[in-house]
Amino acid sequence: MHIQVKGKQIDVGAALTEHVESQLSAAVAKYFDRPVDATVTFSKERHAFRCDAHVHLATGLVAQSSSTAADVYAAFDQGADKIEKQIRRYKRRLKDHHKERAKPVDMLSAQSYVLQGGDEADEPESLKPVIVAESTDAIPSISVGEAVMQMELAGHAFLLFRHDATGRVNLVFSREDGNVGWMDPAESVASPKG
Repeated sequence: MHIQVKGKQIDVGAALTEHVESQLSAAVAKYFDRPVDATVTFSKERHAFRCDAHVHLATGLVAQSSSTAADVYAAFDQGADKIEKQIRRYKRRLKDHHKERAKPVDMLSAQSYVLQGGDEADEPESLKPVIVAESTDAIPSISVGEAVMQMELAGHAFLLFRHDATGRVNLVFSREDGNVGWMDPAESVASPKG
C-alpha cells in the first residue's frame, strides 16, 4: 500500500507519518488484500488541525474523509474511522450483491475544465467560456450498482461513469426526493429533419 502523507504549511514529522501509515494500512487490510493508494493531507485551521484523506481501492472505489480536531493525531484518527466505516459498508454491499470484482476497474481518461463564473452581463459576445483551469480526470468503467455505491460512499451529488454492459457514458445522481436518478443516453439519437 502506497500512502502519501503531506502537510499544507505545517511540518509532518516521521512519528505522525508512521502513525498514519500503520493505522490506515491496518484499517484497509481488514477488508481488502489488494494494494491501494492513499493520500493524507494535514493543514491548520485557526485553533484546530484538519485531516483530509483519500483512499483509492483497486476495485475503483475512492473513500474520502475530512475531520477536524484540536490535536493532529485525533484529527487523523477521526478521519481514519470514517474511511474504515466507508470501506466496511462497501465490502458489505459487495457481499450482499454476491459480487466480487475479479479485476481492477478500467478507467477512461477525460479532460476536465473549470470555467469562469459570472452573470449574463459579463458573458462575451462570442459565447466562448473563459477557461480558468484544466486537468485530466478518470471515468471508471463500472456497473450502475457500483456507481451508486461509489457516489453514496464518497458523498457526491452525482457520478459520471462508463457502463460496463453497454460501454456508454452514464450518470447517476442524488434526487431531492431522496432517490437516485440514472441517465443512460440512447446509442444514437436521430436529429429532426426539416
